[in-house]
Amino acid sequence: MRFVPVIIALFLLASCSKSMTKILKSPDPEYKLRVAEKYFVQKKYSKAQILFEDVMPYYKTRPEFQDIYYKYAYCAYNQLDYLNAENLFKTFLEIFPNSTKAEEMAYMRAYSYYKQSPKPELDQTNTIKAMGMMQVFINTHPSSERNKEAADIIEVCRAKLETKDYRGAVLYYNMGQFRAAGVAFTTLVTAYPESLKLDEYKLMAIKSYYRFAEMSIEEKKAERYEDVIDACHEFVDRFPESKFRKEVEEYITLSQTNIKNLNSNT
Repeated sequence: MRFVPVIIALFLLASCSKSMTKILKSPDPEYKLRVAEKYFVQKKYSKAQILFEDVMPYYKTRPEFQDIYYKYAYCAYNQLDYLNAENLFKTFLEIFPNSTKAEEMAYMRAYSYYKQSPKPELDQTNTIKAMGMMQVFINTHPSSERNKEAADIIEVCRAKLETKDYRGAVLYYNMGQFRAAGVAFTTLVTAYPESLKLDEYKLMAIKSYYRFAEMSIEEKKAERYEDVIDACHEFVDRFPESKFRKEVEEYITLSQTNIKNLNSNT
């Protein structure tokens, strides 16, 4: 009895395939288009896509072609084929630059890049592209109602890049590569000036450089502790109200003590 659902599914699949084959064999493109439109409304995007593609050559020089291509692009998008959808939205703009749907297509092209943006730990090429495309959209459509959403997406993407860079800096620190960690945390401060974690990043840079000084050869230690002290003073000047200020001031004291001990041993 447990095989009955499988048999039914196979039967339905075969019937569906025969139905599509029959439609595709029809010599009537207008009939195929009507069926494609019906499938599109029913959200049967894979079937609609096949039929839209089939009738395109017939309608290429006719007014209906723009709407066909528009829906064809959305068939890819609604099947989560964002790579193909981005290309189709782009091609729509190239074919119909003056279309009333051009603004929507420009936004959807950028949004398709955003939908391809992966988790923070993975390559962020599409995230960067999405940010760039959304900014271009805002610049070229200054009065668009989509601009707020575009700006929000840029911020989401920026936060993802920040998370990736932060995790990379933490990884350097945990691996004991303190100089690289110090550079990475300092870069976070300059790369994301609007971040709410700037004082935390600066603190981590100080901690990294302090550990780097500790592990340095004797001839370099005093100079590197001085660098830590300078970084601590920069922190206090920039973040006087930070909750990390007391900890930073402790690094000033530690570094000064270490320099004093080094001088007394020479």
